[in-house]
Amino acid sequence: MKPKYLILLSILLIISASMLRGQDAPAFGIKLSGYIKDDVFFDTRQTVAAREGHFLLWPSPEKEDSDGEDINARPALNMLAIQTMLKATIQGPDAFGAKTSGIVEADFFATTNETINLLRLRHAAVMLQWKTIEILAGQYWNPFFVPECFPATVSFNTGAPLQSFARNPQLRATYRAGDLKLLVAALSQRDYSTYGPAGANSAYLRNSAMPDMHLQVHYILKDADAGAELVVGAGAAYKTVVPRLESTVALTNQVYRVEEKVSGLSALVFGRLITRTLTFKLQARYGENISDVLAVSGFAVKEVIDPLRLEQSYTPLKSMTYWGEFHTNGKLQFGLFGGYLLNMGTKEAMGTENAVVYGLGTNIRSLYRLSPRIVYNSGKARLALELEYTSAAFGEGYDVFYVPEKTKEAANLRALAAVYYFF
Repeated sequence: MKPKYLILLSILLIISASMLRGQDAPAFGIKLSGYIKDDVFFDTRQTVAAREGHFLLWPSPEKEDSDGEDINARPALNMLAIQTMLKATIQGPDAFGAKTSGIVEADFFATTNETINLLRLRHAAVMLQWKTIEILAGQYWNPFFVPECFPATVSFNTGAPLQSFARNPQLRATYRAGDLKLLVAALSQRDYSTYGPAGANSAYLRNSAMPDMHLQVHYILKDADAGAELVVGAGAAYKTVVPRLESTVALTNQVYRVEEKVSGLSALVFGRLITRTLTFKLQARYGENISDVLAVSGFAVKEVIDPLRLEQSYTPLKSMTYWGEFHTNGKLQFGLFGGYLLNMGTKEAMGTENAVVYGLGTNIRSLYRLSPRIVYNSGKARLALELEYTSAAFGEGYDVFYVPEKTKEAANLRALAAVYYFF
């Protein structure tokens, strides 16, 4: 059976299972939901983005031609519906003394530009829930993407690179005690991977034989009479990657096994306040080698520690980001997102004369974004307009900590219109 027919058959089976449930049916079954979304967007210059410009990260730097004209100072327009998403929520009978559930979620965003429009797995997870403990196993949001506190932008980038954005295969345990929630997670990588000598690849983390470890604590306070809810939290993550397993000496063409690794410690704090009329969100993030969450980050070769075998030591790149958002609540919503990113360079000074750096956006010294929006909800439909102004300062040189110097700014204004239909 061809893959496209297999996918169609799977969707029909899910719909059929959902429709067969009646009043006399068991409490468990499958519920299908999701949304259709069509985006129309215009950029004032070329951008660094994924899926034909849909997932915007930042404007492209200046690129002069032989006449001194900026090649990237050219506008672009596109229309795409690839964010359209399907979700199956499964409720099953108890197991191991716990309530069981699961989710399978997919969209048409694909994983590369070449496969755009094809179905992509977003989430696939099994949940076991006891009175105070919940276990999640499968693919879900990276813990640095906090579902209780993330930007509600119209743009699919959801604030990236200021906001962490990644989904990871993981094992996660959540413990709840009153107003407190404690989360511990061990992650691998799949669609969102660390950047290294072979590009973005999950092999760097796999070869470390250690998962990406996360710890988070949330405090939730609700006041039903005032119609208010406060969520504050903090988290930390520690990750070790192995850039390569071997080195090759070009002069002798000899190959040697090497023992190399680079580790990084990251942290975030966040808060969200919901009132009857307004919602406020804030987040600050410190990151070391977090290119896998679409951040301006990476790692660099510090020095050659074995001249014979060309074994190297490494140092992570550091960055700091801050973002905040507020929006009105209700049928008609007005919102504003804003954020700032600072590239702080490598953790240790590099001893190599010619720097070798791997990562994402490592030539950006700083970046800021402002995004006002208007959203109108009517029944299951939504109309949304958003302006997204992003400015990045690109360096033409670097100091010994690989901090970009002699910066030149490039800015892009994106006008985005979106139509949603939820089901």
